[in-house]
Amino acid sequence: MSQQDPPVDIPRLHNPQTHDIHQPLHNSIPPELIDRYDPVYVEHYNKYNAGRLHTHEVPIEEFRKNPLRYLILYGRTVGPDVYRITEQKCPVKGGEITVRIFEPSPKLDAQGKQTKRGAYINFHGGGWVFGGLQADHDFCKTLVDGLAGDLVAFDVDYRLAPENPFPIPVEDCWAAFNWIRTEKAEQFNLDVNRFAVGGPSAGGHLSAVIAHMCRNEGIPLGLQVLTVPVCDMHRNFTPEGEFDRENCPYDSYKEMEFAPALPMARMAYFHRSFLGVPRPAPSKDDWKISPILAPSFEGLALALVSTAELDPLRDEGEAYAAKLKEAGVSVELKRYLGAPHTFAGMDRILEGGRQYNAAVIAALQRAIGA
Repeated sequence: MSQQDPPVDIPRLHNPQTHDIHQPLHNSIPPELIDRYDPVYVEHYNKYNAGRLHTHEVPIEEFRKNPLRYLILYGRTVGPDVYRITEQKCPVKGGEITVRIFEPSPKLDAQGKQTKRGAYINFHGGGWVFGGLQADHDFCKTLVDGLAGDLVAFDVDYRLAPENPFPIPVEDCWAAFNWIRTEKAEQFNLDVNRFAVGGPSAGGHLSAVIAHMCRNEGIPLGLQVLTVPVCDMHRNFTPEGEFDRENCPYDSYKEMEFAPALPMARMAYFHRSFLGVPRPAPSKDDWKISPILAPSFEGLALALVSTAELDPLRDEGEAYAAKLKEAGVSVELKRYLGAPHTFAGMDRILEGGRQYNAAVIAALQRAIGA
């Protein structure tokens, strides 16, 4: 164009095509998974969680100063009131821990004597790092109410990693189990042949380990309630605590690598916090880290195993249930469809959570009820 030619108008610049750019919020549900979740969960997750930091993304020192600043709790039904809730201190190696005790009203037999009760000993979840007595408070009330006077629930506030790494949480739970059985059975009118243990996630891991320890020591155990349990830490992570995608034997870990509320980055954080870096050298106690590696599954307590469809731990929990069945253990296994890792604590909003409560109550009634 010469300097004498008039400028040429460019029509497309009068109304340029613009496009909205939508960047996903931090910790949002991956688009390819949204349609698989219960829509009620999607609504609530997007309202309360999407865009926020996961607790593992907060320096642990800051979290410990003010946990309520970082916790988002929703979806749990307030449990029915029970006759009495107390706390006692349980001695453990190097200190003591709190055990919260939920009691029903005493039941009397035809002679006016109090009947014996079973005991459910609860170990909360939270990756051995988070959680505490607030996590399953209402769940314990629900169980005590559901067993109609035949159950006392004990919630164990075991010490947490990284300040108290493996094997301390395992040792605390074992100490609490034996303290309840040997020191508290008379006080709470317990039948020591009607004990159960249970918990979600890390609490499921601890319950599975305690079940093996009971079998090994010849201690009767009526039921193990394993909810979205951690069963295999060795084959999913390198010794340095990184996700070992190439060698991981569970498809759910790869399928749900970025799924709320337990993405692989969070599980890897739990691995490093609980086990240290590197994790303990291979030993005969590996099964206390990964109960799926236990040398024998024979003679274990009957089990209620609950898994969630949209949970990276789904396949290892179901593989653990299969090993129990292969050893002749009575197992009730249910996969909750459309459910996230945390579904069992969301009984106020998720039908799966309500079904889970009913399943646990029914299993306890069958196994250790009067």
